[in-house]
Amino acid sequence: MGKIYVTGLGPGAADQMTQKARKVLEHCPVIVGYTVYIDLIREDYPDKRYLSTPMRKETERCRMAFEQAEKGNDVAMVCSGDAGIYGMAGLILEIGKDYPKTEVEIVPGITAASGGAAVLGAPLMHDFAVISLSDLLTPWETIEQRLRAAAEADFVICLYNPASRKRADYLARACGIILQYRSPDTVCGTVRNIGREGEAYSVLSLEELRETKADMFTTVFVGNSNTKELNGRMVTPRGYKDV
Repeated sequence: MGKIYVTGLGPGAADQMTQKARKVLEHCPVIVGYTVYIDLIREDYPDKRYLSTPMRKETERCRMAFEQAEKGNDVAMVCSGDAGIYGMAGLILEIGKDYPKTEVEIVPGITAASGGAAVLGAPLMHDFAVISLSDLLTPWETIEQRLRAAAEADFVICLYNPASRKRADYLARACGIILQYRSPDTVCGTVRNIGREGEAYSVLSLEELRETKADMFTTVFVGNSNTKELNGRMVTPRGYKDV
């Protein structure tokens, strides 16, 4: 019986992958994942057997991994970022109830929140909330409720999946909700292609953010009432009064 390693690849750059994740990829003869994530590692591990499915075929992908493990293969189920943060860890463990003899290990990775924060400066130095704007699995009414709660509580807010071709106005809608609780001058930031070719970031106001175009490769950070811009970087004070 093989073992499944649900493995976070980090933002995309090879040097931002954990040593544990690298060892898992070197060890496993079979690697399963979404096509885009497979393409990030195929060149570095050309001797592996790759199995992939497109978007919205996550359940089939998980069962492929379990079937390979039942054949005696150790399997790396790969995700971008961290496997347990909007990744495949939860679904693998849910489906795993049908495969009780197969061992599953979760291998963490650098998620977009921490990877993007490092690019921007230090926006997550105090309490923060991470919210996905994708309504494929979560109703927009629930997303809106969470945005309101986080904005009212003055959390720094990190937004995943801020927009897509079918959700082009979702970031603007989210900003409109947050603006009911935050100043238009609130310091915000965006990072695109974290850890990948073409990485770019910007620091801007919440009002400017509302007019900004984003996509699925963009991570958005909305500061709290104390977040500031310092020398072009986004910084949320930790609260040290003697600074």
